[in-house]
Amino acid sequence: QVQLVESGGGLVHSGGSLRLSCVASGRTFSSRNMGWFRQAPDKEREFVATITWSGNTYYAGSVKGRFTMSRDNAKNTVYLQMNSLKPEDTAVYYCASTPVLGSVDYTAVATYDYWGQGTQVTVSS
Repeated sequence: QVQLVESGGGLVHSGGSLRLSCVASGRTFSSRNMGWFRQAPDKEREFVATITWSGNTYYAGSVKGRFTMSRDNAKNTVYLQMNSLKPEDTAVYYCASTPVLGSVDYTAVATYDYWGQGTQVTVSS
């Protein structure tokens, strides 16, 4: 069983920055891949970023160059540093966890088996 708790969301002006955190329970954190997804009102949940157990990252095109995902295995925590925020980044942001599965699509919602409750990010224009 893995529990994920996100924090760090809030209201920020366009061009501003926020850092989201996700703390995971359980002893298997360091061997799992982690992801950030987001869901805007009336839209599907979409992939934002993923980080492998070894620290390799991959980003959605819409956030590449602005967002940075990292992990601290000693703290069972992943982070999402979000810079140059835009109004279209407004959404509930979710942290997710998955075991290492080999050749699967780590951008897909269905790949992840544990999810946090989400944290709201609102970017005003």
